[in-house]
Amino acid sequence: MLVDRIIDTGLRQIGKPYRFNAAPFQTNFFDCSSFIQYIFGVHGIRLPRNSRQQFQVGRPVPFQKIRKGDLLFFTTKNRRYRFGTERIGHVALYIGNGKILHTFLKGKKVQISSLNRYWKGVFLGAKRLIF
Repeated sequence: MLVDRIIDTGLRQIGKPYRFNAAPFQTNFFDCSSFIQYIFGVHGIRLPRNSRQQFQVGRPVPFQKIRKGDLLFFTTKNRRYRFGTERIGHVALYIGNGKILHTFLKGKKVQISSLNRYWKGVFLGAKRLIF
C-alpha cells in the first residue's frame, strides 16, 4: 500500500538532524514540513513547502477518525495566539497505534513520538491525502 511505502520512507530517515528552514528535497537534515514534503514527494505526491501551506491540501479528518498516513497539524509556543492557519507551527505523519513520525526543534531529529497528552493539547487538525 502507498501509505506503508510513505511511512517506510520516513522511517528510513529516523535520526536525521533537525534544521529549521531546511532546503526541500535533500536528506541531510529536515524541518517538520520539509520532511513531510520529502517522504510524500518520493512517492509522487507533491506538497507545498511549509506546514501552513500543507494544511491547505487534502480532506479534513476529525481527530477520532485519523488513520495511518494522515497529516496532523499542531500549534507551537510561538504561534498559539495567532489566528487561522497562522497558528500552525508543526506537522507530523500519523503512523498508527497512537504514534507520530516527525522532526522538531525539541527532539532535534527525525523520530517517532507518542501522540500523548501534550500533542493532543496542541493539535489543530488532520488532513487525509491518501484515500
